[in-house]
Amino acid sequence: MTTQKIYDLIGVGIGPFNLSLAALIEPLDEVDALFFDQTDTFEWHPGMLIEGMDLQTPFIADLVTFADPTSPYTFLNYLHHHDRMYQFYFFNRFDIPRKEYNKYCQWVANQLKDCHFGHKVIDVKDANTTKPCYEVTVQHTATEQTETYFCKHLVLGTGSVPNLPPGFEDYKNEDVIHTSQYVHSAQSIKQGKAITVMGSGQSAAEVFYDLLLEQKYYEYELTWFTRSGGFFQKEDAKLGKEVFSPEYVHYFHELPFQERLDALETLDPLRNGVDPKTLQAIYHLLYNRSIDRDLAVTIQPTTEANGIKARDGGYELSCKQWQEGHKFTYPTDKLILATGYKPKLPQWLEHYQDEIFWEDEKRFKVSKDYRLVFKNERPNHLFTLTNIEHSHGASATNLGLSVLRNQTIINTVVGKDIYPEPSKAVFQQFSQQFPR
Repeated sequence: MTTQKIYDLIGVGIGPFNLSLAALIEPLDEVDALFFDQTDTFEWHPGMLIEGMDLQTPFIADLVTFADPTSPYTFLNYLHHHDRMYQFYFFNRFDIPRKEYNKYCQWVANQLKDCHFGHKVIDVKDANTTKPCYEVTVQHTATEQTETYFCKHLVLGTGSVPNLPPGFEDYKNEDVIHTSQYVHSAQSIKQGKAITVMGSGQSAAEVFYDLLLEQKYYEYELTWFTRSGGFFQKEDAKLGKEVFSPEYVHYFHELPFQERLDALETLDPLRNGVDPKTLQAIYHLLYNRSIDRDLAVTIQPTTEANGIKARDGGYELSCKQWQEGHKFTYPTDKLILATGYKPKLPQWLEHYQDEIFWEDEKRFKVSKDYRLVFKNERPNHLFTLTNIEHSHGASATNLGLSVLRNQTIINTVVGKDIYPEPSKAVFQQFSQQFPR
């Protein structure tokens, strides 16, 4: 089936970033849009919705507030509609539970008529029409029937997929999982006699803490290895956090490619550490447990796992303490890999492989307003909210700046400032080109 209408914009994928875009577009007469996602309902990292764990950004960084605090899709309006305003008032926290953020996003998604779940975009190509536009083929996941849509602009919001170390992919099963599957596999994991967590970030810490809480009921041995030099907390200084600002995004984007990559490394303490409250909770529990018992717990940094093989009904890890250069094997029954994520790029993007600029073999060039840069300029843009860390900095996966990205995209599509961007968001300057 083919729909001849040409939409202003089609969004591929409905995670928080494209959901924010859909919510900001919904009241606009200037933009006619559709959004598709292959999942049946909105779910935000369902495998990591561990009870009691909080979002790492404040509730004000919801889907719309930074662009339009009067929007009906704010988090506070969600609380109002669910009769939870007083509970949140007494909760007295700026951050919110992950589970509640997911519920909030589902509430928004269910109200947006332009968001279509259970629909997978299987192909995108330049349309053979008199007006330049994209031809988008969409498959209904339940019936496998396809429909074709046309749009002037496309927004790639396909997110990321688990990043598994080389050699571990073949062992992915109910015993060897990525943190993205933890909640779904937790009961099975806790049946093991020895459990190992690999990784040093927030996800690793949250999984380790949940397993530590439950250890007294299951009596497994618990190990936490990380290649990092220690279990470090995320930098929480207010001035430091100003790198998650419009000014820094603009500054970062103007840097040469290699300087941008180098800058990302210097920002690591702001990006990849563990929330101080999580580390405090872990230490508090360890200390109290150690009062009257020996802990069946091993916590070791500077340790990498380079391989795995099945052994005696369990597994044997090939490890190395890289500072000492000491290699050793380590037995475990269950393994949770907190090894992060990598961008998920759709196969149809290969149609444009030779038409766009690439900054290296993996990273395409992205303009300041989030367009893929084509060798021959075109009026129909392909925007991306995926794989932009190298172009727009540490804010690429930050929920707090997702609204800013969508403001920029909407303004570019319409050709005027529908949602004006802030002109002075921080107290510091990042370049002599910026006035005090």
